[in-house]
Amino acid sequence: MFIQKPGSVYDAVIVGSGATGGWAAKLLSEAGMQVALVEAGRRIDPSEFTEHKPAWQLPYLGHSPLVSETRPIQSTCPSCTEYNYKWFVDDHENPYTQEKPFTWIRMRVLGGRTLSWGRQVYRMSDLDFKAASHDGYGENWPISYADLAPYYDTVESYIGVSGQREGLPQLPDGPFLPPMEFTCGEKVFKKEVERQFGRRVTIGRAAILTKPHNGRPACHYCGPCYRGCITRSYFNSPATTLADAEKTGRLTIITEAVAARILMKDGKAAGVAYIDANRRTLNEVRGKLVVLCASSLESVRLMLNSGICNSSGALGHYILDNMFRGGADGFIPAGEARPWSGAPARPNGIYIPRFRNVTEKETNGFIRGYGYQGGCTPSFDFGAPGLGAQYKDAVRSGHWGMRLNLYTECLARKENRVEIDRSRTDAWGVPILKMNMSWSDNELRMFADGQQEAMAMLKAAGAENIRLYDERSKPGAAIHESGGARMGDDRRTSVLNRYNQAHDVENLFVTDGSCFVTNGCQNPTLTMMAITVRACDYITNEYAKKLV
Repeated sequence: MFIQKPGSVYDAVIVGSGATGGWAAKLLSEAGMQVALVEAGRRIDPSEFTEHKPAWQLPYLGHSPLVSETRPIQSTCPSCTEYNYKWFVDDHENPYTQEKPFTWIRMRVLGGRTLSWGRQVYRMSDLDFKAASHDGYGENWPISYADLAPYYDTVESYIGVSGQREGLPQLPDGPFLPPMEFTCGEKVFKKEVERQFGRRVTIGRAAILTKPHNGRPACHYCGPCYRGCITRSYFNSPATTLADAEKTGRLTIITEAVAARILMKDGKAAGVAYIDANRRTLNEVRGKLVVLCASSLESVRLMLNSGICNSSGALGHYILDNMFRGGADGFIPAGEARPWSGAPARPNGIYIPRFRNVTEKETNGFIRGYGYQGGCTPSFDFGAPGLGAQYKDAVRSGHWGMRLNLYTECLARKENRVEIDRSRTDAWGVPILKMNMSWSDNELRMFADGQQEAMAMLKAAGAENIRLYDERSKPGAAIHESGGARMGDDRRTSVLNRYNQAHDVENLFVTDGSCFVTNGCQNPTLTMMAITVRACDYITNEYAKKLV
């Protein structure tokens, strides 16, 4: 149990230990600050990682009824399984109200969702940061790509990103490690799509090492990264940023501490009040500044429950996510497809960067754009006819199955919002969020266009048995939720300034995805980390002068 010494005050209190919280802890502690980090979950021991454990060693062979019983929402995420479901929140203890359907995937452990994230990392460009200037809709970010580029470099150089440089203005390159290889079917697809459409097909940019980097070994392609990584070959905060912060001797980690509200004194943040997750007692940790990295909606919830940072009326509004689970699939004629064909279990896929509205403003009745993630691997029919050797041979004779899954940008709309449901609390007595978000006609038109283009590209590559794929996601399901405390130069329309500093509370910084103004069609975590590094640069070089 953590007990702060009477009269002592940390230089900084951080809420959250995931991708952004880990960076804040590393940079502030390395700058000489005494830092306390508040995490709602427990510390995971690497012995709990199960990426090499076969299903037959599990009590329910990978089909435990406890997963869906205790986590009916979390278990809709493919990464939440019998292997690791206890890392995800218990939905009964952590409820939220859905005025409109919303899938909120949360993990409460040290390291947060970096233990099971998809590891796809793509830079945003000025097509995203200055989208309003491009097509006239919404607001620009108060920063440009040039402002963030050196911080993207810092993050990528540290975490290790494998990928291929492509020279595309809408998808800026970084200091990549060697790219992973394409499969046979992907090579066929890439050649024809680039030849016939002039669209780029690249290998996914992944926070997974393809060679030793910063004391961590290369990935050995065992496959199920969402169950942990004993070799630390993919980026997660406990193995990297938090480990660096702890080495300074200036970081105090308070686990199993559910943040309830931000303490205020004389108009400034004075620390964080939290509930001991086990004893259900109220405690406090005091600091000269507070940095929220709790995840987009949790940080918004904390500010709303504290009654702060909403003079603009924007807090909780302009929630964003990427609509996905749609596109097309088919079989690519690419030679023998046997269980032993191709490379090992590559933890990555292909990526097709945005090609809609890159130079033009509007296409087929929609603005902004979408990209595709997918891949081509051997697939097998276990329902094949026959018995014995005949059946085995039929199963082993597979096809190169390819799927293109599109991710659409979401327009920032004020009506997409969250607020506090004062009639309900979680298991620790903290008022919960009420969700109200839906897809606009723009997203729906974009989604339909993306499906048709996926079919056209597969057809051009000579695919057979092409099928439209439409399992369109509910808001939140992509786990790319952002917005709710957006940045802006005008304090009348935004919550944070260009350095992620709250307009209303000068010693409160919010550096997770809640600060997003637009979300692009790329995975957002890399941008969240770069923004955190930039904010910490400001804190340690400019704001710290006020702490003396």
